[in-house]
Amino acid sequence: MRKFFFFLPLAYMLIVAKGFAQQSLNAAELRKLPVADKIVAVIGDNIILQSDLQAQVDQLHRESSRPLPPDADCAILEQMIAQKALVIQAQRDSLPVSDDEVEGQLENQIRGFINMYGSQKKLEEVAGMSLYQIREKFREPIRERLLADAERRKIVDAVKITPTEVEDYFKHIPKDSLKFFPSEVQVGQIVIYPKPSPEVEQYTLQQLENFKKQISSGQQDFVTLMNLYSQDPSSRQNNGIFTISRTDKNIDPNFLAAAFRLKDGEVSDPVKSKFGYHLIQMVHRQGDNAEVRDLLMIPDVTSSDMRAAQKKLDSVRADIIAGKMSFGEAAVKYSDDPSAKLYAGMITSPDGSTFLTLDQLDPGIVLTLDSLKPGDISQPTVFTDPYGKKAVRIIYLKSRTQPHLENLQDDYNKIQQEALQQKQYAALDKWFREKMPTFYIWVDPDYQRCKNVAQWAEASQQANHYEPTE
Repeated sequence: MRKFFFFLPLAYMLIVAKGFAQQSLNAAELRKLPVADKIVAVIGDNIILQSDLQAQVDQLHRESSRPLPPDADCAILEQMIAQKALVIQAQRDSLPVSDDEVEGQLENQIRGFINMYGSQKKLEEVAGMSLYQIREKFREPIRERLLADAERRKIVDAVKITPTEVEDYFKHIPKDSLKFFPSEVQVGQIVIYPKPSPEVEQYTLQQLENFKKQISSGQQDFVTLMNLYSQDPSSRQNNGIFTISRTDKNIDPNFLAAAFRLKDGEVSDPVKSKFGYHLIQMVHRQGDNAEVRDLLMIPDVTSSDMRAAQKKLDSVRADIIAGKMSFGEAAVKYSDDPSAKLYAGMITSPDGSTFLTLDQLDPGIVLTLDSLKPGDISQPTVFTDPYGKKAVRIIYLKSRTQPHLENLQDDYNKIQQEALQQKQYAALDKWFREKMPTFYIWVDPDYQRCKNVAQWAEASQQANHYEPTE
């Protein structure tokens, strides 16, 4: 069985309205508190609330490309308790985490948020709180994360693995469990979105303003106009209704800020996003989540706009081939793809890997790759993105592997990493089994079904002679 220990990111940094509602109280008093929000676990003098657990389940659901397992809440609760245990032990061990480190991490996060949303004002609108309040919300979770990371490093950094252990690990993998690696490619792209003329943009704005007047006067309803004119493909599904969250960093910040200013039933003025121009209707809002409809119009670009973009990319391609700049440098400098600066133009999988199978790429890229050898860069080509916007791109094929069955010669680094993770998992598992009885742990009866959590609570009660969980 090939299993690996991993830490879920416990401080999803944009659960801004909830923050981390955990409090530090006398553990013996916690079960007597008349709280509106249910306490699901206690470790030491720290509590974990149902709302915090559910917020992380919801966040993981939004960010996962696959359905969550039925026991996802157990896995996350286990990680939340484990995180608290590491923090408590780090404090016992007096591991150094300075105020300067915390403030540095906090400022990096704030700068990242501001870059993501475009401005401090937009961040505050999306978060629903001031920059000062955001800092106050995140300071202690960041300190806890640094403490937990320090304790975890103390445990796993001492774990080393030898080539003999890697070979032994591989030998013990059942033959029918060996992975088959299909052909994988590393692919990059530089994308330019030709900008429509000011006249075309103004015409689009006037159309949306006219639609808003028709809706306000009762001449037309939003759904009819959306079905007739929206260029958002999802407008034809579920009566155009979809759910958004303040915490969803994949949604354009201008769209989010405008949507969360609306009351139920209200329609926005035209809103500009990276996709085009929108009219947004608020269907229903509840806290940090809302159901909305979107009427999207994308200003047309002319053939001369497209030719200008192709000419520019042709020049960029020539500079890369001539060695004047690397592909990554060119992607950061010229690409309109929002992820270009993060990954130097490389296309990544949801887990951040640059190695992709062909079925993870859009058909247009796959077709282009047929004529490329590793190291080649395609000619500029016109394409339409998933939101219906026309753009021009060049494709870079960095590498291509042949399909093969997992083996030590071709996949040594991957196998070595797996073997090391397995050994680190064993070290962490041993640490938790030994340390958990030294903490006070109480778990709500509803979560006694969570195996590790229940075992930790039982070990704590037996070691410290606490009353059993009711």
